Amino acid sequence: MSYQTGLSGLSAASTDLDVIGNNIANANTVGFKSSTAQFADMYANAVVASTNHQIGIGTQLSTVEQNFSNGTFTKSDQPLDIAINGNGFFQLSNGGSLAYSRNGVFHLDKTGYITNAQGQQLMGYLPGSNGQMNTGAPSPIRISTADVPPVATKSIAASFNLDSQTAIPTNSPFNPADPTTFSYSQPIPIYDSLGGTQMVSVYFVKQATGQYEVYGTSGPNATPVGPNATGDLGTITFNNSGQLTSAGANNLSFTIPNAADNGATTQSLSLDLTGTTQYGGKTGIISLLPDGNSSGQLTSFSVGEDGTLTGAYSNGATRALGQIVLATFANPNGLVNLGNNLYGQTSESGTAQVSAPGATNHGVLEGGETENSNVDLTSQLVNLITAQRNYQANAQTIKTQQSIDQTIINI
Repeated sequence: MSYQTGLSGLSAASTDLDVIGNNIANANTVGFKSSTAQFADMYANAVVASTNHQIGIGTQLSTVEQNFSNGTFTKSDQPLDIAINGNGFFQLSNGGSLAYSRNGVFHLDKTGYITNAQGQQLMGYLPGSNGQMNTGAPSPIRISTADVPPVATKSIAASFNLDSQTAIPTNSPFNPADPTTFSYSQPIPIYDSLGGTQMVSVYFVKQATGQYEVYGTSGPNATPVGPNATGDLGTITFNNSGQLTSAGANNLSFTIPNAADNGATTQSLSLDLTGTTQYGGKTGIISLLPDGNSSGQLTSFSVGEDGTLTGAYSNGATRALGQIVLATFANPNGLVNLGNNLYGQTSESGTAQVSAPGATNHGVLEGGETENSNVDLTSQLVNLITAQRNYQANAQTIKTQQSIDQTIINI
């Protein structure tokens, strides 16, 4: 029996060395999770025998348990290096089946799909026509490199300070070519339906303390804008504290004629002067925010904590390109290791619970970072010494039994 016990001990120590060696070998593998060999004792079945007289017959491997705690993060300059901070696995399309991984090193393939080193596609939600994510079944994420189409300007939000000490213009009526007929002017670039830039100018003509007439022109020839031939947009008034009191100052509507590139015909616009003041300070812009944009090309993208991939375009616009999902399991140790940092779902792991990062018990993402292996090399080297000692001790058990057998034979 000592031979069997010793052999089981040698096998256990050898398995322990295999697990420790695998941990050490993967100390620099991105997203690798360390493992620990767990053992159980063995006893011969003895239904009638007294339990006080049972002698064990060795040990056996019970399980190899993985430690799924977070590793440390390393900063990266690659936008598709992604680390998971907390629970969860990336979901990947593995040749039609699904696989799961903590290795967040991805890149774009030639068709725009986000893939890992083995060519498996990262899964997530895709944006619909309205820009909202379709949070149904996840699909492989594909980054569209199509240009952002131009959007014609429809409204201009602008606010100014008009110096309360400014004198009333000396000449009238208003003439955009004569600076003595207005108090202040501001050119504002806008976009037509083809993304071309036009210039609209707004003029303020002081009528009295706390009262200004607003005019508008468009184009290089300062053509008066509608609704009337003079370009008069309306009157704005201020109270004694310099605050805007005009009820219609947030919607001064007008139209501009056809652009030189035929981008729009009688383009309709509205001017919102909310926030404009009349203080005794320098006249000038407080804020100027026309909407619309020209066409733009994708220049970069980033990953947010919630997994949203946001594209930045050359025209300053941003757009959600997709959202990475994470999968969690009731029993991560029930996953089967497929190699290449991949795991497969089993009946022991439970069904994958797929959701956006940050939801329920799902972790969040860190873009531009990679998760290091959680192997503690110092502990593994100490464990290596322990496993070696156990192997030698079990070998000594066999050697001792052999000496006893030889003594009996020699009697």
